[in-house]
Amino acid sequence: MRRVVITGAGTVNALAHDVPGTWAAMRAGRCGIGPLDIADLDRLSVRIGGQVTGWDAAAHLDRATITAADRFAQFALVAAGQAMMQSGLVVGEGADCGVILGTAGGGLQTSDDSYRAVYAEGKSRVHPLTVPRLMGNAGASHVSMAHGIRGPVFTVSTACASSNHAMGLAFQMIRAGALRAVLTGGSEAMLCFGGIKAWEGLRVMSSRACRPFSRTRDGMVQGEGAAVFVFEDRDAALARGAEILAEVVGFAMTSDATDLVAPSVDGAARAMTGALADAGLAPGAVDYINAHGTGTAANDRTETAAILQVFGPRIPPVSSTKAMHGHLIGGTGAVELLACLMALRDGVIAPTIGFEEADPDCALDVVPNVARQADVEVALSNAFAFGGLNAVLALRRA
Repeated sequence: MRRVVITGAGTVNALAHDVPGTWAAMRAGRCGIGPLDIADLDRLSVRIGGQVTGWDAAAHLDRATITAADRFAQFALVAAGQAMMQSGLVVGEGADCGVILGTAGGGLQTSDDSYRAVYAEGKSRVHPLTVPRLMGNAGASHVSMAHGIRGPVFTVSTACASSNHAMGLAFQMIRAGALRAVLTGGSEAMLCFGGIKAWEGLRVMSSRACRPFSRTRDGMVQGEGAAVFVFEDRDAALARGAEILAEVVGFAMTSDATDLVAPSVDGAARAMTGALADAGLAPGAVDYINAHGTGTAANDRTETAAILQVFGPRIPPVSSTKAMHGHLIGGTGAVELLACLMALRDGVIAPTIGFEEADPDCALDVVPNVARQADVEVALSNAFAFGGLNAVLALRRA
């Protein structure tokens, strides 16, 4: 089987519109969550989020693309462009390259605007590009067209595990020799009135802050944005002299098969154990875990129990960066992979900010509030989704 490496990374999120800015914010423990600027805000109970501020699509994309692309697809396009620029990947005819992106909601801003136009404003017509803007595969299709990629191009939609599932599939396809390189990651833009109102109905949202693993936590906070990576066959990357950011060494996905919304210790534990087995690693080899860490009691306690079950007496540092950039739902695993890359490359573990008081049910070293220098050789990235779907990636320092 071929070895798989990461040669490029790009992002747009609430912390920054690029990778260097995101890493700087993570090192500083800066919070990108703040008051939302959206329509009908006064009708919402939750008015905060990890919103991408200062977004100027015209600074990155031409007018025709902006017209055809929902906000989530715009984020994906810009992040993918950054990743390709860093990688220097030459696509050629493009048949041996692919695009696999994750998203939970697709073009929700377009859906929201269209419903508003028809039902609230009484209009009889919507934008002629409504369907291609809202479809979940729009981001992946735009990226393939922008870079001339003519191999497999598709979208994975598995709620909050979408990005990890997408990246795991990209890893498996390259490792099996089916593709030379894949642009992979995820994108989400759910911070619109309808998107937030739907999540309010679940009663898992905080109106104050995201505080993963802290006893004072009171729920999750949504974010938006994208992160896209170039996953590439290691031999091909070395042959062209590409810089290798990290190696992807393992992946596993499991299903709880128990409940649509309640997480399972067993399902999460089996996913972590499976990723380690796929990588040929013992639990003691892991130096850092980027937790799913949503800031809800159900997730934090279940994930803690699963980590304790898998790692026993030697538990590595665990942190959740959602307290900084919010929960990007289908795009969250991709942005969180950036924290793993920072730990592997720079030896800096991003903190769990907003931590106020230890929870006896979350007995982990959560790197509270301040980033930490550490020698990180192997990192895990967890994603656990509604529907009982779990996806875990294992990475090794290049």
